[in-house]
This record gives sequence, C-alpha cells and structure tokens, in this order.
Amino acid sequence: MDFELSEDQRAFADTARQFAQAELAPHAAEWDAQGIFPVDAIAKAGELGFCGLYAPECIGGLQLPRLDATLVFEELAAVDPSTTAFITIHNMATWMLGTWATDAVRAEWGEALTSGQKLASYCLTEPGSGSDAASIKTRAELVGNEYVINGSKAFISGAGSTDVLVLMARTGDASSGASGISAFAVPAHIPGITYGKKEEKMGWNSQPTRVINFDNVRIPANHLLGREGEGFKIAMKGLDGGRINIATCSVGAAQGALTHAQRYMQERKQFGKPLAAFQALQFKLADMATELVAARHMVRLAASKLDAGAPDASTYCAMAKRFATDAGFGVVNDALQLHGGYGYIREYPLERLLRDARVHQILEGTNEIMRVIIGRRMLDGDAPDVIR
Repeated sequence: MDFELSEDQRAFADTARQFAQAELAPHAAEWDAQGIFPVDAIAKAGELGFCGLYAPECIGGLQLPRLDATLVFEELAAVDPSTTAFITIHNMATWMLGTWATDAVRAEWGEALTSGQKLASYCLTEPGSGSDAASIKTRAELVGNEYVINGSKAFISGAGSTDVLVLMARTGDASSGASGISAFAVPAHIPGITYGKKEEKMGWNSQPTRVINFDNVRIPANHLLGREGEGFKIAMKGLDGGRINIATCSVGAAQGALTHAQRYMQERKQFGKPLAAFQALQFKLADMATELVAARHMVRLAASKLDAGAPDASTYCAMAKRFATDAGFGVVNDALQLHGGYGYIREYPLERLLRDARVHQILEGTNEIMRVIIGRRMLDGDAPDVIR
C-alpha cells in the first residue's frame, strides 16, 4: 500500500493550485458577495481539462481515476468551495452523458461539456423527494419517437445558467419504484422548461440554485441515457462519485482554513507574544491538522475503492462523505475561532469557507442517510466485513 503520490498526480495538484491562486482567489469573495456565476473562470478550468476529469476520452475527457480527480478538486476548493462544488457537479453530469448517451448526443454535447464551453446541471432532487430519491414523480412518457416530460426539480445547481440537464424521470408506473426511473439528456432552454427564482442561500453563492419546471417538454427518444429503467442505477453510480467529490470539497475548504490559521497565529500577537506561542492554541492546531489528514486519507481510500470496483465501494464512499464533511466543517469552524473577531468579518475568507462548507453535510445524501447506508451494510449478513 503506497500513500505517496506519483509525479503525474503531483503535477495535476500543482497545476490546480496555481489555477486556483490565479483565477479563483482574486475573485472568490466578489462572486460570493454579488452572487456571480463565474462561467468564464469555469471555461478556463475547462481548458486545463478540469471540466472532464473522469469523463470518457471519446468525448474529450481525461478519463482519470477518481483518486486523481480528488487531487484537483481539493486544491480548487481550498480557495473557493462554492465554484469548485459546481465544477464537480458538472464533471458528474458530463461523465454520465459521456458514459451512457447515444453517439448522436455525445457528438452534440460531449466535447462542449468537457471543454467547459457548455455547462451541465444534474437533476435528481424534487420538492417532495430529497433523501428518498426512488420516489421521484417527474414523468417522461414515450410518444412516438419523442419523450414528453412533466414535473419539477428542486435545489438544482446552475439551473437557468447551464446548457444541458441530466435528468432523472419516471418512465414506469408509480408502483415500480427505483426500477421505473430513467435518465435523459435534456437541452436546458427548450420550450416547456421554466426556472424559478434564484434561491437566496447561506453559502454556495457563486452558483445559482433554482427550481426547474417541465411542462410537456419534448425531447427526441435518443436522448435517453442507457436503457429505460436504468436511471436509478445511473444515479446511484453518480452519487458514489458525487459523495467523494463533495467530501473532497470539504477537505479542500479545511486545508484552506488551516493554512490561513497557521499564518494568522504567526502574525497575530496578544499579551506580548504571537498566538503560536500559546500551547493551548498549538494543541488546537494539532487537532485540526490530525482531523484534516484523517479526512483526506479516508476520501482517497474511498476513491481508490471506487476506481477498483470494490464491492464495498459505496459503503466507503458514504463513510468518507460523512466523516470528511463533518470533520472539514469542524476544522473551518475552529480556524474561524482562532481568528477571533477577524474570522467573523468578510475581509478574511474564513466566514465564506464556513458558509460554503456547511451545506456539504446535507447534499449528496445527508450525513444521517450516510449512517443508514453504513449501518445497513454492517448488519447485512451476506456482506463482507467493511471495517477490516
């Protein structure tokens, strides 16, 4: 078992760090304060391959392992978790399209998405179905050579400002449950699609979040991803990677906050000496670093299992998401505390990192649902032992 990164992996991380400092750091506070969706910066990320990190090569993606993708996302999130989180969502939707779309749909959208010239939203959650994803009600009826879509989606990142929607909709009857759900690639601005107001949020302000309504929206039948009834399976495969992605964003936010805290403790003086001289604060910094490293390696372990197709990969993805988002938020909160009153004002990035990191404990399955997944796996008599 080798915990050291390869030269190529270090190169990816270094490139991402340089990009984050050059393109995200100077503007992240402004994007947050003014609610600006930085499509130009995301397009620049696409020029480096960051919009198609694990998408198939057939659509211009890099087809990297999920482990390698975490290295990029962590560096970006250390500066701007909100914009990075959208880039991870775009990567997931792009990977789904590249993996399951027809050749015609890949040709139309694939390279535009991996290059960052076009952007994608992922549409699973509905007003009445959050954690219970199998209960979605949005319907897609096959009429001739078209699907007709009716329903609504909620909490959709990028909604109204993206170009294609990877949509989960019910093609079977209500009693069919998960097996009646299918996936589709839907152009985002065709007749029948309307967008709700831009939600006012605690964080993640550099990406718009809206409800999407579908009223007799017609798409060609070849916009189906995979086969009818495979949508829930596709969604769950996406969520395993999505949980790693959002956990990585928490690790990145924690690393950014810890770096600021280290610097501040060296510079700030109280009672005639720097904060770094106080043992109680040294201990706090040590605990923060320990939690961060534990979270980082749990995420990388889960990513490695997903890359290897391990039978317990989903469980490890859930564990990584639960632990890293809780621990990451704790590290950011402690870093803000170390800054005292300065951590609470917007001149410093701590309060923005805190607000952005908080939602990670909710999305891609709440951390309570992660515990359900882990607990059920551990009590399944036919499952291998997940803690050895």
